[in-house]
Amino acid sequence: MGQDIKLTASDNFQLGAYRADPSGAPNGAVVVIQEIFGVNHHIRSVCDRLAGEGYVAIAPSIFDRTTPGFQSGYTPDEVAAARKFVANPDWEAMLRDTQAAIDAVKSVGPVGIIGFCLGGSVAFVAATRLNGLTAAIGYYGGAVVRFADEKPKVPTQLHFGEKDAGIPLTDVETVKAKRPDVEIFIYSGAQHGFHCDERPSYDKASSEIAWPRSLAFFAKHLK
Repeated sequence: MGQDIKLTASDNFQLGAYRADPSGAPNGAVVVIQEIFGVNHHIRSVCDRLAGEGYVAIAPSIFDRTTPGFQSGYTPDEVAAARKFVANPDWEAMLRDTQAAIDAVKSVGPVGIIGFCLGGSVAFVAATRLNGLTAAIGYYGGAVVRFADEKPKVPTQLHFGEKDAGIPLTDVETVKAKRPDVEIFIYSGAQHGFHCDERPSYDKASSEIAWPRSLAFFAKHLK
């Protein structure tokens, strides 16, 4: 459904992206921010699903500055290799690349952002710092707690798994306490990555609650 394109960030760095367009007139656009596994099959499928809902969806390859075109699966070895990207993340660079994606689609209408894992954290920070967004959604962003003192400029929704081994519920409660202005949902029994149907941690029941919530949130705010 989609195609590979190029984006240019404010520092003139060129990065790749995947863009999927709806068949009819778009309702708006959604920037999709990857997990540590790159703009892989799962992230592209998220874009395709959003295009099916009437949005222009674009996923910037935010690891292109270090490893152009990186994509990974979910075996233990691949997970271990992908973790190197979050050992010392360059938040400012990832935000520049995210802004480039926002700018590339803002002409079609209101722009939302949704991110998963690392991308969930990027989506939250984008909501607090970047321009051109109308709504933001983050799934299991482990670093959100680090940025929770920052106030989102747009309506924001966050999703966490109750059994996420990498995000203690104490962190989620901290975010809740600091950000009463943010919608936060915790999914009983769900682990990290519960929305990705290609990961062992996929939780169908939780995903089938979270995804319609996300679509309803975008439908409400991307008008």
